[in-house]
Amino acid sequence: MQLESRRVYAGRVVSLDIDTVRFPDGSTGELEIIRHPGAAAIVPCASGPEGDPDPTILMIRQYRYAAGGPLWEIPAGTLDPGEDPEACARRELLEEAGVSADRLQRLTSIWTTPGFTDEVIHVYLASGLTPGTPSRERDEFIEVVPQPLSQVLASIRDGEVRDAKTVVAILYMAGFVLGV
Repeated sequence: MQLESRRVYAGRVVSLDIDTVRFPDGSTGELEIIRHPGAAAIVPCASGPEGDPDPTILMIRQYRYAAGGPLWEIPAGTLDPGEDPEACARRELLEEAGVSADRLQRLTSIWTTPGFTDEVIHVYLASGLTPGTPSRERDEFIEVVPQPLSQVLASIRDGEVRDAKTVVAILYMAGFVLGV
């Protein structure tokens, strides 16, 4: 239970609070918490997934400064104030992958790193894709690379895909939507 909160930093995307909390055993302590507005992530399925045992996924290779170089990911982005997660998913799909979706299916929501942040990512599956025009932000360096699901799964297994939201989303889709 939160007893007190003190904001020590407010940035463009995240804020840092130091919270005084009461733990389950009744003791109290201070925790540093990164506050994040939440995000949406999308598995863009270019060929299906209905009836296709190996649908094509539009993966993105994106430069990530914190990771020291490019990572394989699915499109994702931060929720704008008051924005519905599905609206964010549709916006980010077009901005990053350059496609819009006829169908968006909610898969799950995940806590990214609950030890120090309140960020939740809402995960969707997009199908019925139509080409559009991407509108990337100034700091986004993205290459869209269509890959069969079997190749993406092998890349996860081999440690080439290491982005957590992407691993969770792809494995969720493969296991619970396709039953692979």
